[in-house]
Amino acid sequence: MSNIPSVSFEFFPPNNDAGEERLWEVTARLAPLAPSFVSVTYGAGGSTRVRTDRVVRRIQSETCIDVAAHLTCVGASKADVDEIATGWWEAGIRKIVALRGDMPPGAGAYSPHPQGYRNAEDLVGGLKRIADFEISVAAYPESHPDSASPEADMDNLKRKIDAGATRAITQYFFDTDLYLRFRDRAAAAGITVPMTPGILPVTNFAKVIEFSARCGAAVPGWMAELFDGLDDDPETRKFVAVSVADDQCQRLRSEGIDNFHFYTLNRADLVYAICWRLGLRPGKTKA
Repeated sequence: MSNIPSVSFEFFPPNNDAGEERLWEVTARLAPLAPSFVSVTYGAGGSTRVRTDRVVRRIQSETCIDVAAHLTCVGASKADVDEIATGWWEAGIRKIVALRGDMPPGAGAYSPHPQGYRNAEDLVGGLKRIADFEISVAAYPESHPDSASPEADMDNLKRKIDAGATRAITQYFFDTDLYLRFRDRAAAAGITVPMTPGILPVTNFAKVIEFSARCGAAVPGWMAELFDGLDDDPETRKFVAVSVADDQCQRLRSEGIDNFHFYTLNRADLVYAICWRLGLRPGKTKA
């Protein structure tokens, strides 16, 4: 294992021009750490399609960072999705994060577009027919909320890999043992692609609780104790957040993990500090 891990960063497309300019500031701050790639999300129901397209194209054309564009099945026909993917390939974008996606708020349970890809497995296969994209897919150490069982969830992951995905990026988690057990189960199921852990630095603990309840990620009691009383103390909260994420990454590194995917929430401060603790420096890359 190298002394310096590989990292990647996830951004979301802002909903206004001011937010987009702030994103370029974040990108400029993190770019010197030489991430293996950055990814840009795709809103529920494809709601950020236009801005996602603009952001990934700008990163591709104006920086030296590889960009992975998120793409979902929701709310679009196969023809629409294929047109987007073809345009990205022609623009030089070679990486895609292929996801089933979520329905827009209030739209109920997931249902595929009548002329669309059925799910992420189907989407991966379709993308591979278009071009030889490097495709990442999602993995869930605590199982996807829509899965009937952990076994069904693992079967779904394996089908996505068998369809042509070359990397899995996990939903964030705070109990590292959950990830390690999931990694072992994936290996036992014959999954051999990299299983990159998703790391979420805590910027707002109350929002983490709210979002975790929706996506099925457990928040341990010890975290609640650590962040208790820090709602009005942002400086101490940042220190605790960096410490928690650094401890998590160091434990994972002791278990042989040397790739991390950070959910940045379009903020650079915590992620930069965590990466610094991991040994990343501007101009110094993984051997």
